[in-house]
Amino acid sequence: MRLQDVIRRPLITEKSTELRDSRNIVAFEVDRRANKLEIRRAVEMQFKVKVADVRVARMHGKLRRQGRTSGLTPEWKKAYVRLADEAQKIEFFEGV
Repeated sequence: MRLQDVIRRPLITEKSTELRDSRNIVAFEVDRRANKLEIRRAVEMQFKVKVADVRVARMHGKLRRQGRTSGLTPEWKKAYVRLADEAQKIEFFEGV
């Protein structure tokens, strides 16, 4: 797997914003096949920061219904990446 394809998008939620401000942890949606080492290398390469720790969680698909028809949303994986020191930051909205 190419490192450019590992990170899908940053997760901007209340919880991830609080983690980024208090503990220097950034959350990403990542490819389901990616492991911790690939996630670490992808973040270090794309954002030019030093990663201290990576934690991953598999998110199960949810049941959704439309009338009689029911189906599942796709499963996905998210990663919580802790940066090495407080001086390093990843800003997604510069100038806001």
